[in-house]
Amino acid sequence: MALYMVVSVVTTLAVLYALKHVLLSKKPSRPLPPGPKPKPILGNLGDLPPPGQQEWNHWQQFKKLYGPISSITILGQTIVIINDTRVALDLMERRSALYSSRPRMVFAGEMVGWEDILAMQTYSDRFRAYRKAMHRVLGSKAVTSRFNPLQHVEIRRFLLRVLDNPQDLLQHIRTEAGAVILKIAYGYTIEPHGRDPLVDLANESMDNFSVAGTPGRWIVDTIPFLKYLPTWFPGTGFIRTGNAWRKTLLTTIDKPYHLVKQQMSHGSYPPSYLSRLLGEGDGKFTPEEDLVIKWSAGSLYTGGADTTVSALSCFFLAMGLYPAVQKKAQEELDRVLGPNKLPTFEDRDKLPYIEALVKETLRWHPVAPMGIPHMCSEDDIYEGYLIPKGALILPNIWGMTHDPDTYHEPMTFNPERFLEGTNGNMPELDPHTLSFGFGRRICPGRFLADSTIFMSIAQSLAVFNFEHSPDASGAATPEFLPGVVSHPSPYQLKIVPRSPQHETLIRSVEVDHPWEESHAKELEQIVC
Repeated sequence: MALYMVVSVVTTLAVLYALKHVLLSKKPSRPLPPGPKPKPILGNLGDLPPPGQQEWNHWQQFKKLYGPISSITILGQTIVIINDTRVALDLMERRSALYSSRPRMVFAGEMVGWEDILAMQTYSDRFRAYRKAMHRVLGSKAVTSRFNPLQHVEIRRFLLRVLDNPQDLLQHIRTEAGAVILKIAYGYTIEPHGRDPLVDLANESMDNFSVAGTPGRWIVDTIPFLKYLPTWFPGTGFIRTGNAWRKTLLTTIDKPYHLVKQQMSHGSYPPSYLSRLLGEGDGKFTPEEDLVIKWSAGSLYTGGADTTVSALSCFFLAMGLYPAVQKKAQEELDRVLGPNKLPTFEDRDKLPYIEALVKETLRWHPVAPMGIPHMCSEDDIYEGYLIPKGALILPNIWGMTHDPDTYHEPMTFNPERFLEGTNGNMPELDPHTLSFGFGRRICPGRFLADSTIFMSIAQSLAVFNFEHSPDASGAATPEFLPGVVSHPSPYQLKIVPRSPQHETLIRSVEVDHPWEESHAKELEQIVC
């Protein structure tokens, strides 16, 4: 009886909360963008994507029904869906002063702890402090080019791992991405053979974020006071999930931070983004400065590694499905480089087809198909529609990169769409314009990610042949998983070196760049 009464009280409070937002919501002075008719009290709650559905496909249907910009309202909260490149650039680029903040995300931000990461910052002094610190390391192609030697070594080691264990391609991609960004952020050297604990920890955190940050996925984002319910209360499994994911995230951020501080206290440490910041001035920081240092370092990894993994996973899947594309790329590499040679960053300008392959990889399946929601910070009028202060802005990046008015046969993987003069056509829109975000929220690590993706693609095609395995897991038609960062469904490829000479070239990395000792054991001794 007591439990029944408690449940009744909480249910009543939830209804009152909903009524308050509905009754206190001002009637808009102008119409909102078009959308489905809301239900009483709950509004358009039933129009959110069902759990497990590809969000971008769900919102793409709104374009067919309501046009390039549409909206729904849930308990007084307006959500604006953008399904058109022109509209996205008008609002989030040309009016970026109004559209550069982030909404309150109770589950992912406050409960799991992602509120302190760069991508979740509101447009504030703290956000600008993060960007300023990170710009010195990743702010331009010229600055990031100093990491080219590191990437070159780690990509060659990736090739060796693929040669020895081709069935573990996805894990090798994660290892490569982790090795590069962890070395930059923390000076951390991963386990040379087998899985690395920090790479695994960070990947687990990012997998959790991909679910936690999905708009509409968690009822507590709509009714925030539910986060205060006790864990024994019926229907509060999300609280236990949030607590577990928070522990994983904080361990991911705290452990390498304390490892670097410990190394610095002993006077022997590898150079890194974090050690550079910690060594500035007299080494004494306010709590706010310390938070910016620690979480901006964590943002380097969490913001860059998983997106690189997604892009490369999509690329290798495409190579299995489009052998003619693979052959053209290899012909260009052989013609420009000569036989049995690995491309370098200096060769990039001479490899236009490989450059087009990078663009098509980013277009074919954007790493974050719906991005991370923006928030409108002031009332705005756009083409006669009101976009109210506090509205969530959802850009359907996947829909934009598959718009047939912009990209011919958008479902087909075709790098030639970006080559000038092919079939008498001008190159189609460069997806870099869309894939790395908009305006003041554009990804600060985009130059590093782009160079990693380019060189991974070029070197992999120089030495390997990739063939789809129709009898293995994964269908011939590509499938992609929902989430903030989307990955292909598991698949298998037949991967073999192009010749014995290419196999020898791959194995030469162990002579040219002997393995370093890992920091994994030091990390395991850190207690946070």
